Formats: sequence, structure tokens, C-alpha cells
Amino acid sequence: MLDLLPELCDHYPQHVRLFPPIFKRFGGRNIFGGEVVTIRCFEDNSLVRTAVAEPGLGKVLLIDGGGMSRRALLGDMLAQKAVDNGWSGIVVFGYIRDVNAIAAMDIGVMALGAVPMKTDKRGLGDRDIEVNIGGCVVHPGDSLYADANGVLVADEPLSIAQQEIK
Repeated sequence: MLDLLPELCDHYPQHVRLFPPIFKRFGGRNIFGGEVVTIRCFEDNSLVRTAVAEPGLGKVLLIDGGGMSRRALLGDMLAQKAVDNGWSGIVVFGYIRDVNAIAAMDIGVMALGAVPMKTDKRGLGDRDIEVNIGGCVVHPGDSLYADANGVLVADEPLSIAQQEIK
């Protein structure tokens, strides 16, 4: 199946919530999904570093950076840690850097765009909280799916998606 999200929208229209169509693909994995782990941080990716160092178990890290474009919340070193630790993907409501290196990695990455400036490391932010991405409310433990058509979430895993992502 090349286009997962249209299939999910066709089969589960009442169960999915769509992110606004503002995200671009950056990772080497075109289709990804899994249980959501949420982080909210602004120009400080300390919590991102901590999360990707943990076993990902096929989960998706959702980083709410408030759409800020001055600092990249993900770079190649953290993306590689996520690959090494089994994360399925990372979605950043903000910006990333090292896009050529990330494009070669076996992980799904979606973000608003790229900016070369790294973040400060002050240990600020919140983890495992409800976030709102362009009107789409996401809770830790929701299921997130992404492909070239965009990003969507559901309250629980969707069987068609689970078969395709495996």
C-alpha cells in the first residue's frame, strides 16, 4: 500500500483527526506510525535528547515546538539515536536541521521545515502531556500515522495501519 492515510480516512473517517497540511517529509522512511509520546519544548531540545535515548519500541515522538523557526529541535545526532533505539518516527511542530543526513536514515521524520541553528540546552519543557497541533488535540498514547499525504491521529491503533507499518 503506497498511500496509507487515504485508506485510513476511507475506512475510519469517524476515528481519525488530521493535522493541518503544513508538514514536510525529511526522514528516509516514507510511511510510519505508532503510539505517541509527546513533548512540548521551545528552543530547547533537552527532553528530545532524553526521549530518543530510551527504547522507542516502534513509537512516534511528537514534539510541539510551537511552530517556532529560530532553532532546530532535531538534528542528525538525535535522529540517529532514535533510529538506534527503535523509534518509528518523529513529528516536529517546529524545525529540524541536518536534513541530508536525516534523509538517509531509516526513520520517519516530518517537520515544518529546516533551520541550521541548534537549540539551547536548559532542561526546559514538558513530557507526556496533551498537545494541540493546529487544532488537532493529541494525547500521549494516541496512535499517529504519517505518509506523503500528511499526518493523522486516532485514539487507538487502526488495524489496517498496523498491518502496513509492520
